[in-house]
Amino acid sequence: MKTKELLERTKDFAHRCVKLSVSLPENKLGFHIQGQLIRCSTSVAANYRATVLAQSKKSFTAKMSIVVEEVDESAFWPEFIIEENLIKKERVYGLLNEAKELTAIFIASRKTASKNL
Repeated sequence: MKTKELLERTKDFAHRCVKLSVSLPENKLGFHIQGQLIRCSTSVAANYRATVLAQSKKSFTAKMSIVVEEVDESAFWPEFIIEENLIKKERVYGLLNEAKELTAIFIASRKTASKNL
């Protein structure tokens, strides 16, 4: 996948997470998950942008590690939303699948970058 496509895909992912987050129940748990999911999903997009500007392979690998951690957390929260029955699972599955696909892409990228150090 090309860099430009991943830049758009991660930003779209963040927008989708924000939209899901604001539809959570307005209670203590809903607000907690809302903040967490917004933070980590927007971090995926922002930190992936930073990888594009990395000045060395070592810097790229370090920044990609942050992206991997944040996208993995972004997969955790939709799973938790489903398990807690906070939103109908059919509405969450697409986002969860995208988080898992992005996680696989970024893990593979980090693995390749680490080999090339």
